[in-house]
Amino acid sequence: MLLDGKRILVTGVVSDASIAFSVAQRAQEEGAEVILTSFGRAMRITERAARRLPSEPRLVELDVTDDAHLSALADVVGGQLDGVLHAIAFAPEACFNFLEAPWSDVAVALQVSAYSLKALGVACKPMMPDGGSIVGLDFDNSRVAWPVYDWMGVAKAAFESTARYLARDLGPDRIRVNLVAAGPLRTIAARSIPGFELFEQTWDGRAPLGWNVRDASAVASACVALLSDLFPATTGEVVHVDGGYHIIGA
Repeated sequence: MLLDGKRILVTGVVSDASIAFSVAQRAQEEGAEVILTSFGRAMRITERAARRLPSEPRLVELDVTDDAHLSALADVVGGQLDGVLHAIAFAPEACFNFLEAPWSDVAVALQVSAYSLKALGVACKPMMPDGGSIVGLDFDNSRVAWPVYDWMGVAKAAFESTARYLARDLGPDRIRVNLVAAGPLRTIAARSIPGFELFEQTWDGRAPLGWNVRDASAVASACVALLSDLFPATTGEVVHVDGGYHIIGA
């Protein structure tokens, strides 16, 4: 099994429709001990989702915008980690109007959706003395301006840049940092983006391999592969799992 004996921290499980849920499920099937994070009112929702996993995992509280939570994470989790899944993103509704969004809302989107990767990596570093793998869930915004995504697109572009710098600085500690750029999937987070159905309507027809917005298994497989020892010399990379949509010019 790819993750036999490994201990993986998984953020972002909101429901069993979350991409992070599929990653946690596949990680357990591959032999990993999984620990979930959540916070606030979402804790109860995450608890319900956790019961649907093959083995109910431990749940710890973590708000990545709370310095106290981050500084205490190593003590709360305890022991050693081999991998971390960053599946955290949020933007206030105003951020989906690019010209009108105020900085106060944009700042929230950037902190939660980009800066949090660095914050989580630093918080988990003490638990990875023998190295390991940090994998983030991405929606590729490095070269294009998507319809409706607006400041969330900017935040994801910052997320990709953050991953490169984090990979540079954690590399000497043998900690790899890579992203999986997924095609659109029908999650709670996606449904909160006004007009996100525009992606769903065009993706399957344009992706050379096709695309199923209800099936996160391919994304989960890629994340588990990157969390495993199969890519010991790969870091700072963005792996596209989108049916090949990103290669099509028109």
